[in-house]
Amino acid sequence: MTVHHNIPASLLIGLSHFIFSVEWGFPEEHFVRGNHGEGLNKGYPRGWGLLSIFHNMTSSFSPLLSSPLLSSPLLSSPLLSSPLLSSPLLSSPLLSSRLVSSPLQVFRSGEGMGIRLDSASAFPGAVISPHYDSLLVKVIASGKDMSTAAAKMHRALSEFRVRGVKTNIPFLQNVLSNHQFLHSTVDTQFIDENQNLFVMKPVQNRAQKLLHYLGHVMVNGPTTPIPVKAKPSSIDPVIPTVPMGDPSLGFRDVLLREGPEGFAKAVRAHPGLLLMDTTFRDAHQSLLATRVRTHDLKKIAPYVSHNFNNLFSLENWGGATFDVAMRFLYECPWKRLQELRTLVPNVPFQMLLRGANAVGYTNYPDNAVFKFCEVAKENGMDIFRVFDSLNYLPNMILGMEAAGRAGGVVEAAISYTGDVSDPMRQKYSLAYYVKLTEELMKAGTHVLCIKDMAGLLKPESSRILISALRDRYPDVPIHVHTHDTAGAGVAAMLACAEAGADVVDVAVDSMAGMTSQPSMGAMVACTKGTKLDTGIVGLGRLNTERDKLWVLIGILIPIYSKIVGDLAQFMVQNNLTREECLRWLSPLSPPHSPPSQVLKSLPRIEGRPGATLPPLDFDALEAGLRLLHGDDITEEDVMSAAMYPKVFQEYKEFTGSFGPVDCLSTRLFLDGPKIAEEFQVEIERGKTLHIKALAVGDLNKTGQRGVFFELNGQLRSVLVKDNVAMKEMKFHPKALKSVRGQVGAPMPGKVIEVKVEPGQKVEKGQPLCVLSAMKMETVVNSPLTGVVTVIHVNTDNSLEGDDLILEITAEE
Repeated sequence: MTVHHNIPASLLIGLSHFIFSVEWGFPEEHFVRGNHGEGLNKGYPRGWGLLSIFHNMTSSFSPLLSSPLLSSPLLSSPLLSSPLLSSPLLSSPLLSSRLVSSPLQVFRSGEGMGIRLDSASAFPGAVISPHYDSLLVKVIASGKDMSTAAAKMHRALSEFRVRGVKTNIPFLQNVLSNHQFLHSTVDTQFIDENQNLFVMKPVQNRAQKLLHYLGHVMVNGPTTPIPVKAKPSSIDPVIPTVPMGDPSLGFRDVLLREGPEGFAKAVRAHPGLLLMDTTFRDAHQSLLATRVRTHDLKKIAPYVSHNFNNLFSLENWGGATFDVAMRFLYECPWKRLQELRTLVPNVPFQMLLRGANAVGYTNYPDNAVFKFCEVAKENGMDIFRVFDSLNYLPNMILGMEAAGRAGGVVEAAISYTGDVSDPMRQKYSLAYYVKLTEELMKAGTHVLCIKDMAGLLKPESSRILISALRDRYPDVPIHVHTHDTAGAGVAAMLACAEAGADVVDVAVDSMAGMTSQPSMGAMVACTKGTKLDTGIVGLGRLNTERDKLWVLIGILIPIYSKIVGDLAQFMVQNNLTREECLRWLSPLSPPHSPPSQVLKSLPRIEGRPGATLPPLDFDALEAGLRLLHGDDITEEDVMSAAMYPKVFQEYKEFTGSFGPVDCLSTRLFLDGPKIAEEFQVEIERGKTLHIKALAVGDLNKTGQRGVFFELNGQLRSVLVKDNVAMKEMKFHPKALKSVRGQVGAPMPGKVIEVKVEPGQKVEKGQPLCVLSAMKMETVVNSPLTGVVTVIHVNTDNSLEGDDLILEITAEE
């Protein structure tokens, strides 16, 4: 970084060449060396202004050559025109001025009045070599004073679009916004005194990342597993219109006004049968393996808000949706909750909370469960259905306490099994459920739920169970959940309602039946004109529209239970009986082993596992995430990482490479565009990309294919690795950032010297090898103390950025 101090408003900026002259009266020690010592530290007499060695700056300052440069009147002469020079170089202070070698995917310069550009070989497709100067373009801004010139420069830099390489543009923009830089004297300590210059807003690069994703799908197929070969429908659904203005008031308005207790009283006092719509969560979890995307839910959400304001709730979160959103749909589950909350302000949202397991498949520290419920409530969740598949009370009570403390409605759910109408089946008898209900009422539930996960409730057993609970607890709302697996769901729910249930779960007709919930249309029709009338109207018109709207993916996936389903598939695949399965368990590598084989000699944990876990350090977790992913980590990100550390890491890596894929339509997300297809992608309100797919190129020698697009009328291309072809090629391994002992090349270059050997002990900071690139020699130091285990390079090897150099085992 260099300043040109002829007058306070005249400056030059650069990262590799230091152009420096001094104001009248500066002491000699303010001279610095620049451009690797070429002429700028030769002891010129104090007060002499040294002109730029760059030809473009020389011509910009040509008026100075015919003037007595250092005469006092000229120090404020308008002839100087406040020139500012900025050279976008291939470096990034975020990576300690790490240089890159890569083809330019996009190059668009910022121009305008008062801006001069002197460009090198900067154009899309240009390959930036690691062996020469990486200057792309020199930018000169001029204005009547310093502030004007700086503003022009900042605007011009903001309009640059350079993709495929990292540049110093964010750093230069920070310099141009610095108060000291704009309003006072700047000397050689400027950067040392302003370390905040290196706190830079990351470049989003959303359009190019989305093109990369679309190209990847066009070359390699879907990024999310699809177990059937059916292609997504190319029909664009017609979205129903909604009236202008706010939707009618609903039960959420009651909840916000009167709190959970008042909400429960209002539900109990409601004269008809209330419905919870599971279409946004459990219905598509049951039929489509939770693959319905936020993009599609958002389209129908306003219609639901305006036409179904009298629903008890919308179940739209929790359960498997949290995991699947990140793992397979590459979208943020918290963003789904936030966006749906904005679109549906009047209907309560409901989620499934797995007790002490929150939304995960493992045990968490208690404070993690409490924090999760708190953040969920802040983001718009209202009702927490708390359950444990084994009705393990300690797990359930912890979840209830967490939901209640967060301010949510607590709905304790009893998992139903057996048949209370069969006197011969006494393990899960009516007495069992009544006793369990007593414990949950003592724990403070606002709503009592019967959760019939397997669809076992029959009309008679429904009447027996609900009547007994209603007689014992006349003031508590009763909510019944079932699946229509046996086809008796509608009959069972009608029996529950007649016996005193306040709420039953249903799904829209096109997503109802089979392993999903009973049909909403059937329940509405069966209760119409009776004391249980749901009050929902217009369903005939709704069904026609929703048949097109809900099943946007066009894929039917069989339901599976994680444990029972995996084991059943394992037994069928290996043609095993129960006895053979137990006998051949170990050599066949089943998905899960019985507890005795898992535990072996280990002691069994008694009591609730989470009770013995130390509290989760959220501050340390957040600090680690910021170190890996930058400062844009949110509280919601921290909770996602707490629930699913590995899945969240993979999700961030995916979106870092491919951008906001949740903006794409479902067909484009799954199958990519057709050649010559034109489409639009709205990446945010007011920003729409106009894209046309042009062609997929041939395979090159590095296993990549060029995919060509037209973006907003301009040609764009991306290089995509062909995964099939890559399997037959050999490449240098990359260092994994998540593995501490793997040391990667900080920049592309050639190995000059390897300073260690396998088995050698190294200290943190000890030199490991020397690379040559960009007219520099770079020493790669050890990031930790340990023993060198494997060396992957030899002298004269050419490396790319992040190529694995060696591996170190940390000292214990």
